[in-house]
Amino acid sequence: MAFLIPFFKKPSFIQVTLRPVEQKQFNTSLSLQSNTSKFTACRRRPPGRETLPRGILAETSNLERRPLWGLPKNTNIYKTLFAVAVGIKQKENVDKMVQKFLQSNFVVMLFHYDGVVDEWKAFEWSSTVIHVSADNQTKWWFAKRFLHPDIVAAYDYIFLWDEDLGVENFHPERYLSIVKDEGLEISQPALEIGESEVHHLITARWRRANVHRRAYKLDGKGIRCDNTSDTPPCTGWIEVMAPVFSRAAWRCVWYLIQGDRTKNIGVVDAEYVVHYGFPTLGEPDKSKDVSEEKKEPVQPNAINQRLEVRRQSYNEYKVFKRRWKKAAEMDKCWTDLYPDDELKQRTLWPLM
Repeated sequence: MAFLIPFFKKPSFIQVTLRPVEQKQFNTSLSLQSNTSKFTACRRRPPGRETLPRGILAETSNLERRPLWGLPKNTNIYKTLFAVAVGIKQKENVDKMVQKFLQSNFVVMLFHYDGVVDEWKAFEWSSTVIHVSADNQTKWWFAKRFLHPDIVAAYDYIFLWDEDLGVENFHPERYLSIVKDEGLEISQPALEIGESEVHHLITARWRRANVHRRAYKLDGKGIRCDNTSDTPPCTGWIEVMAPVFSRAAWRCVWYLIQGDRTKNIGVVDAEYVVHYGFPTLGEPDKSKDVSEEKKEPVQPNAINQRLEVRRQSYNEYKVFKRRWKKAAEMDKCWTDLYPDDELKQRTLWPLM
């Protein structure tokens, strides 16, 4: 084989003729260069996808079940996920919650923090929901590990609730309609005053509103909240007991990235729930069938599990704040959108 090589002095080109062995080596070299070029282009994609054709890639998944053979029995297209951390002690209330959301064609996922799963089989819906079990873990522990944004990307909204909420007056479909109309990315249903355990004023229901985005507190006690307030807990804030996230918001929350919290966060008053405030995680075992007289006396050195759980949460929050401060100092490309946040210096005030 003969080919031309450019030469920068006269003659401008020279002719080279390859013997058969040299020609074979040359062809191999060209082939390797071609493959290397293609491989380099593929390497720009995330790890694991380099050698796969783009048309075969499936970047997201969902929580839908598939039969071992045949077509799925249920062809409904689910657009919303309801996930709740549960313990068997609250099975009656959880039953009401699950039935409410299943009737609205939600995907339902139960996080069992007490390790009890088989006893839920007594409910007809048990085989239609997803069960995940791990002893003594919070719903955020479950959510971080089992609700990755790429897994729940198929759902428009993710409800991540506690188990002690009364939903008798709550309508999931109407709630979603209000959230979409108001453009809320992060929201929660309001808490009915008088029936609920309300810890923060902004979560309380306003009876004459569909949605509110701020609270007003002008009595001079604690943090003052008025129309000029632009930080939590006066505005842009909800409680973590019954949050609802849009798909985009959940991707941010999962990675702990702040968004514009002053505009797209709100409490939905038109659809409300009751917060019973049942102690669950860390609660000592108490049998309803044992009378007060037969109960064993409390040991003076017995561990108060609820107190220990609360103390642990405060300690972990301190660790998180230290991590945040260190990360902010090290990341020179990051900009704090709320540098004068009052929440960094003060504690949240309760309703009472």
